[in-house]
Amino acid sequence: MNTSRFLLSLMVGLALGVFGTGSLAAQVAPEANGVSAHMVVTEEARQGSDVPVINPEDVIVYEGGDRDQVTGWVPAQGDHAELEFFILLDDSSTTTLGSQLEDIRQFINAQPTSTKIGIAYMRNGIARIAQEPTSDHTLAAKALRLPLGMGGANGSPYFALSDLVKHWPKSNSRREVLMVSDGIDPYYNVGDLADPYLAAAIKDAQRAGVVVSAIYNPGVGDYGRSDWGRFLGQTYLAQVASETGGGSYYIGFNAPAVSFAPYLRDLTNRLNHQYLLSFLAEPRQKGGLQPVKLTTEAPGADLVSADRVYVPEGR
Repeated sequence: MNTSRFLLSLMVGLALGVFGTGSLAAQVAPEANGVSAHMVVTEEARQGSDVPVINPEDVIVYEGGDRDQVTGWVPAQGDHAELEFFILLDDSSTTTLGSQLEDIRQFINAQPTSTKIGIAYMRNGIARIAQEPTSDHTLAAKALRLPLGMGGANGSPYFALSDLVKHWPKSNSRREVLMVSDGIDPYYNVGDLADPYLAAAIKDAQRAGVVVSAIYNPGVGDYGRSDWGRFLGQTYLAQVASETGGGSYYIGFNAPAVSFAPYLRDLTNRLNHQYLLSFLAEPRQKGGLQPVKLTTEAPGADLVSADRVYVPEGR
């Protein structure tokens, strides 16, 4: 089951009820029937842990109301396993994040050599890179440190995510991010679900083909200690993950997570069950993001992906 989408729907429902209402991005390919588009797709088992094998003919892609032709369905393994993965930590997190650093180190060291790990910190609305993506996982793990734990250390986690995505050099590898934050945006304090900076960050990630997963961790500040603040921050994080094809973890209103280890194990499992999808999108006079929906005829499986893909100008 798509955990991110389920949690996001649950949280939005609670809000309405309780509170009253280049790269893996698409590239032009002159095909007779359309423009070649590309996405990273995660396969999930509907029940249990056994993930069935999905063949190309089992994949169905809808762009709006039209079905598109699938031209490639390659497991992200072997020669296609290359991954650039940034761990983006919120510098305004409470010091409780320190107790999770060992779990993050173990996650880093457990990744295959085909994965390059980068470390960055959200501070003043910018992704400050502590370590560029490297296949030296020991070096990446050494870049981890305690957060500053200051309320003014971060302008907005979504500013920082956009900054990271926009300055990430294009690559033929998968590109993914793990955000660790309380998800609260101090630049949008209206208290509803229409944060424009969140929407902009999602759009930037979708355009670049970057998959974003998120773990909730409390931040400093009075707003983050309220039930509504925690609810809103977690809902925002769930929305980022859902709309970019990632996973979101820890939805609740009480104490911080005891351990990140279960979340990181699940994230590792997701990374091990990803595919590189190519399909022919409808040609358009102007490039832009287009809505897509993926389904599969394979029994017992769900496909998780971004809900929009960048389709360049068709010719």
